[in-house]
Amino acid sequence: MSRHAARRTVRGDRLRDQLEAAGVHVRAGSLRGLAEEAPSSYKDVDLVVATCEQAGLARRVAKLTPIGVVKG
Repeated sequence: MSRHAARRTVRGDRLRDQLEAAGVHVRAGSLRGLAEEAPSSYKDVDLVVATCEQAGLARRVAKLTPIGVVKG
């Protein structure tokens, strides 16, 4: 879904609670801004990487696991 659609359909307070329950600590400037960053508004990174490989644009060399995100 797009960020605009996420703002309309995802409740920031519920998303915050879900993320906290999964062990993800969130500090957001606003719940609306948090809703815009909902995981469902992002493409599946494995599918994107596979598509880039198949198109000959890149090759896989490592898989990273994020430990923190800062936006703003």
